[in-house]
Amino acid sequence: MFEEAELVYNRVPASVSQWVDGLRLQMTIGGIEADAASARIVHPGDGSTYFDYPEAAERHAAASVEAAAKAFGDWSQTPWEARSALLNRLADAMWDNRETLTLLVAAETGRPLRRAFSEVFFAVDYVRTIAAQVLAEVDYSRAGLKARLVHRPLGVAVAIAPWNGPVILAVAKLANALLAGDTLVLRPAPQTPLSALYLGMLGRDIFPAGVLNVVTGDASVGAALVQHPDVAKISFTGSTDTGRKIAAAAAPGLKRLTLELGGNDAAIVLADADVESVASTVYRISLENAGQFCAAIKRLYVHVSLYDAVRDRILALAARAVAGSAFDPASTLAPLQSAAQRTRVQGFVDDAVARGGRVLGHPLAHAGGGFFMAPVLVEKCRADFPLVADEQFGPALPIIPFDDAEEALRAANSNPFGLGGSVWGQDVDRAVALAERMRCGTAWVNQHGAYSAALPMAFAGQSGLGMDYGHFGVAEHSRAMLINARL
Repeated sequence: MFEEAELVYNRVPASVSQWVDGLRLQMTIGGIEADAASARIVHPGDGSTYFDYPEAAERHAAASVEAAAKAFGDWSQTPWEARSALLNRLADAMWDNRETLTLLVAAETGRPLRRAFSEVFFAVDYVRTIAAQVLAEVDYSRAGLKARLVHRPLGVAVAIAPWNGPVILAVAKLANALLAGDTLVLRPAPQTPLSALYLGMLGRDIFPAGVLNVVTGDASVGAALVQHPDVAKISFTGSTDTGRKIAAAAAPGLKRLTLELGGNDAAIVLADADVESVASTVYRISLENAGQFCAAIKRLYVHVSLYDAVRDRILALAARAVAGSAFDPASTLAPLQSAAQRTRVQGFVDDAVARGGRVLGHPLAHAGGGFFMAPVLVEKCRADFPLVADEQFGPALPIIPFDDAEEALRAANSNPFGLGGSVWGQDVDRAVALAERMRCGTAWVNQHGAYSAALPMAFAGQSGLGMDYGHFGVAEHSRAMLINARL
């Protein structure tokens, strides 16, 4: 995989903006292009605005739901195996066009091509994995009674995808809904519409008209989709505050919800942990990608005996960070998605310093503009610091020593979020025993953020509703029905 990612650098267009324009990215409604007024996104790598895209209005939201509702009857009756086969065709098309998708992700996120390619690679695998899922019937028959529980499609599903994983988090919703027999309207984040528009274009040649619709737009378009009376299901990934608003808007119609919301994952590093493994994971998922991963480690609790070693190793890795163009092979660091997000994260750091925290890191040399921020660790933090209590979603990580594992567990569980958490230690049985007591949807041991399409993704606390991934994600896009016959 990584060797192929390197080859993408050799095929970067001389003018990426002209190349994007040449793709003629348009919305997909009812299986055809839907014209709209042109708008521009900001490229986080340099702060420029040279990538055009069609910006939807509320009328596009209504048209997309109408097209999906019209297509639902036939699609819901399409055999499961046929729906699975079409999803595999989509995975094939994504793989055949992996370079285009990689360049689009880099263009809209500013992330180095290696990281963009990795997202595309795993997105293809995700679609294939979900396409292989089956929702088994459950037989409840007994003497004089023939009864079985089956699964039926819900109707029109709306998927609202976030900017931090524009391909993987879009196809996760897409695959679940379409395999279940729902039709779909996908609305990507306004900051990252390019790759989703391209997925819609690929889907036109694969799915019947109206089965997969892709519209752009701001919060007003999202609200129009959520409130539409013909929408049966909403799948959303984003902030907890926005998730609450979606839940409130969906309540009058009792729409089904899957909400993957904010996280403030804690990692507990025990005295026998492997320093290199901890440091490399923390740097890779929490700092190098600018902290823009829902399940990144956002609070790091380290046993006092390893504290200096873990801290210094993370800082040594951070010292190697290279901020530059996403299309330059030398670049390793991702920018924050927007100027506003960088300001927000810097505010957390400044607040921590004002409260007595100490920032550790290295100056970041970057002459190309953009929304880069030097990855830093922040020492001497207390639980009431916003940097610790809230989700920072940036490359500023509080590192906190402890000398008692029970103390660290209490601190980890004191937060209202509950997406993921991890425990690190070479005594795996002890680490697992501690991890089982974490209040979170997924507790990892000697790893973190290791999601797989084949494994369930659960939520706890303020981090979400429902379940995702594996057959659970498909089931969330279905309704259970009991067939009960007296003999």
